[in-house]
Amino acid sequence: MLADLILLIHFVWVLAIIVPIPLILIGARLGWRWVRNRSVRRVHLAMIAIVVAETILGIVCPLTEWEQALRKASGESSYQGSFIEYWISRILFYDFPPWTFTATYITVGLLVLWIYIRVPPRREP
Repeated sequence: MLADLILLIHFVWVLAIIVPIPLILIGARLGWRWVRNRSVRRVHLAMIAIVVAETILGIVCPLTEWEQALRKASGESSYQGSFIEYWISRILFYDFPPWTFTATYITVGLLVLWIYIRVPPRREP
């Protein structure tokens, strides 16, 4: 059950990086105030920076390692279990060559950085 919770946290982490990208761009055009919130934008930038740093340094995501260790300790050899768990793992994990993930993470990281510069957060008083 703890492995499922970690998988869910991992999924939310990915969503927290991906979902704001179009929302920030749309919100900048429509004048949404939250898209220029410095704290929100810094957390967003930091989240993808962690992923990019792990990738460049060749570090396996700690959430992935923790989840896999828990599954192994419970006797599971693959992603089996609940419907939600099955689909979240199918969405998050693909069998592509490692370089595709590295290229994707770096590209998304550069995109988030570009958006941070292009739609800068407002300075707080």
